[in-house]
Formats: sequence, structure tokens, C-alpha cells
Amino acid sequence: MHAAERERLIGEALRATGFVTYRELEARLDASPATIRRDLARLEDAGQIVRVHGGARQAGDAPPPAPAAQLIGMPFDQSITRNIAAKRAIGAAAAALCQPGEGVMIDGGTTTLQMCPHLAALNLQVLTNSLHIVTALLPQPGTRILVPSGTVFREQNIILAAAGEESMPRFHAPKLFMGAAAVGAQGVMQQDVVLVAAERRLIDRAEQVILLVDSSKFVSSSGTIVCGLDEVDVLVTDSGIAPEHADMVRAAGVKLIVAG
Repeated sequence: MHAAERERLIGEALRATGFVTYRELEARLDASPATIRRDLARLEDAGQIVRVHGGARQAGDAPPPAPAAQLIGMPFDQSITRNIAAKRAIGAAAAALCQPGEGVMIDGGTTTLQMCPHLAALNLQVLTNSLHIVTALLPQPGTRILVPSGTVFREQNIILAAAGEESMPRFHAPKLFMGAAAVGAQGVMQQDVVLVAAERRLIDRAEQVILLVDSSKFVSSSGTIVCGLDEVDVLVTDSGIAPEHADMVRAAGVKLIVAG
């Protein structure tokens, strides 16, 4: 594929959402990371894009205004009741991967929230962008809680910064526990580009990425790619996972844990 064709496809991806991740560009362009970095550098020099952490945004795009901040996708209070038994089992299995006294990052979500009741005795340091998770951890006197800076998105009760903004405390945690809107052969997907940028910042800080998804998330779906399955170390799901999906996960080199 010629450079001009790659630049056209990059432009199409940016016009769709205003932001595109490196992983999504690799899938679209069928090009190496080095080639994509050169393409983005050339477009940035021409004033057409701005490279940011985890990808690129259109030049001149401003962060979404805080008073009207909303995320695409199902509100938290609707999602929390879906597949709740499976999510509780997944949360318990994920919490068992934590070691006493260590630092972990827990991304906001209705499945990651189910880890919280099982963390009380571990005296963890937890970095989270979820106010629901903060509320669940507050009664645990031995759990130290850190939060990033950014805008509060009320429907999800989550704190997110715009793409390109550095919002995380200087905190190192070996494990990241995160959820997803969908999982497929293309990778891990979210519906909102702001979520993608925030999760890329967490992934880039983690030594181990642990994905928590119930079996209903293995569906054919569209979305913005957060990362490829090859960037996930462990995937925790429930016993409803189909054999072909389990094979797909293992074929990507991911350790699969089936809870319950």
C-alpha cells in the first residue's frame, strides 16, 4: 500500500471519531508500527493531525466541554444488573489474582466493580478512575485509593481526561484490571473514543493486563479497538463462553480463567 493510500485511510479513520489508536491503524493499514509512526509524523509536520498518547487526533480538535460530557454506551445503572451472577463470579476470580500489599489499577466498569468486596483483607494500593469503585473501597481501612484528574462523566460515574492530557498520578502498578464493550478477533473494543484513550494510558503503565468480561461480550460488534488480544495477559470470564471463543483467546497466547 502506497503512502498516499495510507494517509487517505488515516484521514477516514480520524473523520469518523476525531481520534484513532495505533492498534486500530495497524489493523486498517496492514502496515508495521514503524511505518505508521512515520506516516503520522509526516501528517503532523503538515499540520493535519496531532499525535497523542496511544494514537492521533485531528488537528484543531478541542477536548469535549465538561458541562455536556457524556459517554457513548449503556449507562452504568442499566448495565450493573445485566449478567450479575456471572460478573460476581468473575470479580471474585480476578480478586484472587491480587497479592497482599501490591499496587493495582482497576478501570471503571460493572464487572471490575465486583472485585471490590474481595479486596478488604489485602491492603492494596488501588488506582481507579471509577467513583463507584472508590465508594466500594472506602469502607476498607487498609485499602489506599488513588484517582486521576479529569472530567466526571455522570452516567458512568467515571473520571476521564481528554486524549493527549496526562492525568495519572506518578504511580506504578504491575496489574491492570479492565473491562470491555466487546471482544473479538480484532481485539478489545470500547464504544467511546474517550474511554479508549484513557484505557490506553492505563495499558501503557501496566506490566500485566487482565481483562474481565462476561461471556456475552464475545459477539460480532463494531467499536474502537483499545488493544489487540496479544496485549492481554489474562482473560477472566464465566462458564458461558463458547468453545470457539475460548479457542480464539488461547490461540492469541492469553491465559483464560473461567470463573464459576
